[in-house]
Amino acid sequence: MMEETVSRRVAMIPVDRITVLNPRAREKRRFREIVENIGAVGLKRPITVTRIPSGDGFPAYGVVCGEGRLRACMALGQAEVAAVVVEACEQDCLVMSLVENCARRQHRPADLLHDVGTLRKRGYTDAAIAAKIGCTPQWVNMVGGLIERGEERLLAAVETGVLPLSVAVEIARADEEGVQGLLTQAYAEGKLSGGKLVKVRRLLEARTRRGRRADDNPFGKKQTRRPTSTAALLRVFQQEADRQRVFVKKAEVTQSRLMFVVEALRQLKKDGSFVTLLRTERLDDMPADLDARVSGRLA
Repeated sequence: MMEETVSRRVAMIPVDRITVLNPRAREKRRFREIVENIGAVGLKRPITVTRIPSGDGFPAYGVVCGEGRLRACMALGQAEVAAVVVEACEQDCLVMSLVENCARRQHRPADLLHDVGTLRKRGYTDAAIAAKIGCTPQWVNMVGGLIERGEERLLAAVETGVLPLSVAVEIARADEEGVQGLLTQAYAEGKLSGGKLVKVRRLLEARTRRGRRADDNPFGKKQTRRPTSTAALLRVFQQEADRQRVFVKKAEVTQSRLMFVVEALRQLKKDGSFVTLLRTERLDDMPADLDARVSGRLA
């Protein structure tokens, strides 16, 4: 159980006296937005820090929450930052930081997976982690199992929505022959579409050749940027509409050609001499579907 905070106060603290207790990689686009926002309207919400031991005798602080805001202020050249100072031990501060990151409404899936692994290493049970981040203990248990096995490639597929978590857990426990059966079953049950099945097969080939660990991002592939502006969404919609129109046009051309072939064969079959010639040359057979259309048995 985390200790209760005994005091809270807001102060302007020099940025060079603050240390990040739980540093993490930041998305460049999101970080630029934070910098621009703080530069335009100022820091709207103070960061949270706690006192930590200092080797030079001067006050020193560790970041509990607000690493992004702190780094944005530093990028803007600000010497001080507004901070809420709380009294808590370093372990409690680290857990508070992890829980705050897990609770963010727009957290990256990779961060959530990373923090589940960190909380597990610090001795928290699956039920306790689930209560902190708003997930079920079963979900935490499955993710934790994949993390313990070093299944970073499977976690990448789960993170990006390519592979259901339950299927990823079963794959991690199965041998190569069993994996193929699991994929077939998942496809038959509708858990994997054709496109996702192809991606999963490629991922498993890479897992066999190069191991379970991902090549770059430890917990998954980099997220592809999705258009957010109205203009970008309209472009995507227009491209998809154009692609559908091309499909329709090709279908119409194919249908016209098929109708021409069917009608031509229908007329030729009425010519006795032509039919006799085909029979003599043993060319009177044709595909069953085409024969049904020519004979009028199939519309």
